[in-house]
Amino acid sequence: MDFRYFPAPAKLNLMLHIIGRREDGFHLLQTVFQFLDYCDEIGLRLRADGRVNRVTDIHALPAGDDLVVKAATLFARLIDDFPGVDIDIRKKIPMGGGLGGGSSDAATVLLVLNSLCGRKLSVDQLAGAGLQLGADVPLFIRGHACWAEGVGEKIQPVALPEPWFLVLDPGVHVSTAEVFSHSDLTRSSPLTTIAAFLEGAGRNDCVPVVQKQYPEIASAMQWLDKYSPAKLTGTGACVFAEFATQEQAQQVFEQMPMKYKGFIAKGLNRSPLLDLV
Repeated sequence: MDFRYFPAPAKLNLMLHIIGRREDGFHLLQTVFQFLDYCDEIGLRLRADGRVNRVTDIHALPAGDDLVVKAATLFARLIDDFPGVDIDIRKKIPMGGGLGGGSSDAATVLLVLNSLCGRKLSVDQLAGAGLQLGADVPLFIRGHACWAEGVGEKIQPVALPEPWFLVLDPGVHVSTAEVFSHSDLTRSSPLTTIAAFLEGAGRNDCVPVVQKQYPEIASAMQWLDKYSPAKLTGTGACVFAEFATQEQAQQVFEQMPMKYKGFIAKGLNRSPLLDLV
């Protein structure tokens, strides 16, 4: 049996408000997620010995730490007669950029394995399992642009405009734990609403801390701001700006300084994976 490949789309946090903190230390959020038509490709090939095997050599990510391996191992515990699987990853989404690549890869593994093994689990069961791997995994499993609250697990689908985005990678790694533990981080933003966001309200409460700690990101946002309001996705490091057309985004992309990497992608309200599983 040959590998079959499936998309694992990137996402953007279009806004991120931190409205409180739980006793266990987790922050309470309000955020909006939208997918991008910019995807990793996950190849799966069923085995016959029950083993989970990642065939891709990713130097910076040992197989045992990879969410795709953890997702397949978790799925194996949830069903009877798991056949085993080989996993190949064609990585395109920048790692550690706030674009959700690891979570999306894990969600694709769960959804596709469930399909290949006879759909033994419901979407709700898969989302519940995915939450054990990370707060973002359920949103990729459900596959719709959404408004999320709590620690990211309370999800409500939303219909958003689907503009073009220029996404810029400043080339630094942001420690999410460092940002969320910083004494200057705002943790008491007032509650907002979906309606207010759709009317233009909303920001990313992590921006002041991230710009202070990572001047490369501050510089990237300053450059992008000249063309369209620059935003930070999650805690970064990637920043993005919205454009009405692909041509407008391309014009700015062609002026991007050589020190940055970047790409152009269209916002999607529905994950391309849903049409395949």
